[in-house]
Amino acid sequence: MAKKVYYHNPRCSKSRQGLAFLNENNVDIDIKEYLKVPLTKSEVSSLVNALGLENAIEMVRTKEAEFAQAGLSKDSSNSQIIEAIVKYPKLLERPILSDGTKAAIGRPLENFKSLLGL
Repeated sequence: MAKKVYYHNPRCSKSRQGLAFLNENNVDIDIKEYLKVPLTKSEVSSLVNALGLENAIEMVRTKEAEFAQAGLSKDSSNSQIIEAIVKYPKLLERPILSDGTKAAIGRPLENFKSLLGL
């Protein structure tokens, strides 16, 4: 089984819960702390596709102050949202688990179970 990538923010309780869940289920992961090493436009675009999102706004934390700072609205284009996530990585919903082809946002954790076939 290929190693998964876990997009993690250690300060987030949901992200820590997701990591604990993956460890308990012996899922082989590479942890990407996206606040320390921000994602590229290509990586964010790949996540949008892997998550199967028509609208990238679905992977954005709209209540963060950075949402307004980036000049985003619920009607922003996917390209505007992707650029904002690159500039303000805190906007990325968390946690996210990706197998390279498909991905899931771990809110709720059952989304990870579906991705992993558990």
